Amino acid sequence: MTYSVLARDPETGTIGGVATTGSYCVGGWVLRGDVKIGMSASQGASASTILGDQMLAQMNGGDAPNFIIQAIQEKDQGLEHRQISMLSIEGQTAVYSGKSNESIVDDFHEENFVTAGNMLGGDQVISSIKDYYQSADTNLPLAERLLECLKQGAQAGGDKRGLLSAAMLILHPDQAPLTLRIDHHEDPITQLDLLYQKVTSGDYYEWTKTVPTRNNPYRYK
Repeated sequence: MTYSVLARDPETGTIGGVATTGSYCVGGWVLRGDVKIGMSASQGASASTILGDQMLAQMNGGDAPNFIIQAIQEKDQGLEHRQISMLSIEGQTAVYSGKSNESIVDDFHEENFVTAGNMLGGDQVISSIKDYYQSADTNLPLAERLLECLKQGAQAGGDKRGLLSAAMLILHPDQAPLTLRIDHHEDPITQLDLLYQKVTSGDYYEWTKTVPTRNNPYRYK
């Protein structure tokens, strides 16, 4: 149904997430983030936007991602129908893949990086994403590495139904948030890439350098 990636660049402090799916509006369903807290992804056969927000709230309260997973397991009787992952602002990660999601279901996590998918079109989707990210040029912006993760996943099989939507969320305390969504398109990853190229160049990009940020909340020029 969906695959997603959350990552943190320890050199720049940027955190980001991308997701794509064979259904509509993946960004609204899956990705949540706060530049002070971290990021979450909530997907699966019965995706829960409530859990996405809850994971951020618990990280903000000081709970570690692994502890949050354990707490959710104790309370959520439907968790086997969900797939959730988290990335803290310090780079801690955790993931849980419910057994009732449609196969192929897979995930991987390490410090600063977590990826997960379900209803995958091949058993190498997650490993292809992981292998690319681990070997990627760290001088590339995090957003560009995450876009390539989506492409690598698609080439390895993607969602078994094909893809219809894709999204990106990039957060940094000195930059305006970058929230991009392709909610319905036959080639959503390409469209997301094209949108990214447009919003990171030209007059629009220059304007984003004048708006308030977390570290400069009153900036106006």
